[in-house]
Amino acid sequence: MSHASIYTNNLTIGYRNRVVQSGLNFALYSGEIVSMLGPNGCGKSTLLQTLSGLISPLGGSFASDESALVLTESTSLENTTVHDVVALGRFPYTDYMGTLDEDDERIISESLASVGFIDVANWKDCFFNALSDGEKQRVLIAKALAQTTPVILLDEPTAHLDLPNRILVLKLLRRLAHEEGKTILISTHELELALQMSDRILLMTPFKGIELDKAEKLVSNGSFTKAFGMEVFGTQQQ
Repeated sequence: MSHASIYTNNLTIGYRNRVVQSGLNFALYSGEIVSMLGPNGCGKSTLLQTLSGLISPLGGSFASDESALVLTESTSLENTTVHDVVALGRFPYTDYMGTLDEDDERIISESLASVGFIDVANWKDCFFNALSDGEKQRVLIAKALAQTTPVILLDEPTAHLDLPNRILVLKLLRRLAHEEGKTILISTHELELALQMSDRILLMTPFKGIELDKAEKLVSNGSFTKAFGMEVFGTQQQ
């Protein structure tokens, strides 16, 4: 049986005294990719930031294996090479001077290769700002991989990408889950792609909690209509 990498117990999330969601109970497992879907304002980013430790829960509790968080923002890093961006993922493990040893360099190279930069030597010295949006996103995922955490949390990893790159990134994340045993949790608005690529869907309804299940069950039982307040699959839920 797969290991439960994240487990919540009546978790309440929000900011200061503003509750966004409460009574959240779910478990995520190693080797699966889970897409978090729901309308704007339902708490997707808040949940990711809570699980990553960036903000504290307002109530309840959760347990999580060590995680790496890839944020939504289109990162602009002036005069920073691909190598240096991915190397940021190694800083928790280096000495106080941030010195990279041979093992760190190996992990950086392996992380870049894992996200499709096969000829690593030709990419390491490229400037991050010179890359396409799709290449930048893959470098940021490589940075997360370089942290060698069993859990990767991603906030809108396909934002700003065209369709081919959206598919490429989601296929990459699915491979990392299935072949490397990572637990992948992504917040996304890519409804159709998420249903195709994910093992399970974590569906959030504003102020009314979550459902976590196989995509086909959530479609057939009308959960998406309840969450979004409208029919989103035409006649598929008949």
